[in-house]
Amino acid sequence: MTKFLSPVMISVHMLHLVLPVITLKQPAKLVLLDTPHPDPNMYQLPMLPVLGTSYLYPWWLAFNQVKELPEKLLEGRMSIVISWLFDNLLVNKDSISQFDKSVYSEAYDNKDGIRCSNAWYQAFPQDIKDYESYNKLEMPVLAIGASGYDLLHHSLPEITSDLVLKKIENCGHFILAEKPIETAELIKEFLAN
Repeated sequence: MTKFLSPVMISVHMLHLVLPVITLKQPAKLVLLDTPHPDPNMYQLPMLPVLGTSYLYPWWLAFNQVKELPEKLLEGRMSIVISWLFDNLLVNKDSISQFDKSVYSEAYDNKDGIRCSNAWYQAFPQDIKDYESYNKLEMPVLAIGASGYDLLHHSLPEITSDLVLKKIENCGHFILAEKPIETAELIKEFLAN
C-alpha cells in the first residue's frame, strides 16, 4: 500500500513500485516499512532451509515467480497460505484475527487475485535490473524495520543520503498490525522534524 501525503510518501512493502517515481520527483520525506527495494542481494537469499539456523527462508519469493501454477494450486485454498504466512511472520499472533485472515483469504482466493498478487513478485527481476539506474534518494528517509530491519540496514545506506533507521522490537513482518502505536509515534516524530 502506498499513500501520497503531500509532501510525504509512505510506502509499505512496495518501494519497488514507487522508487522509479520518487527518484524523478522526490517528495519532501519518505517513510518505508520493513521491506527494501529489490536489489541484486535478493539473488543470494537461500531458497532452502539452512540446517542449524532459525532463519525462515522465503520460499514464497520463488514460488510466486512461477507463472500459472500457483493459481491452479491455490484457487479456493488460499487460506492455507494466508494462515501459514501470518502464523510464521507474526510475533504477536493475536494482532491478526481469524476475521482478518478470512478477509485476506477471500481477496486472494481466486485465479485473478492470485495472479495479480504474484505479478508483484514476478516484477522483481526487472526491478533489480532497473535498480542500477535509479538516483540516490536525497530527501530524509525514515525506515522502520522489525523482522526486516537487517535487510533495511544492509540495503538503504547505499541508496539514501539522509537515513533514519529505527527498529521495532518483538515484532514480526506485519508492523502496522502488531505495533501500530509505536509505528505511528516514530512516523509522527520523523514528520515533526
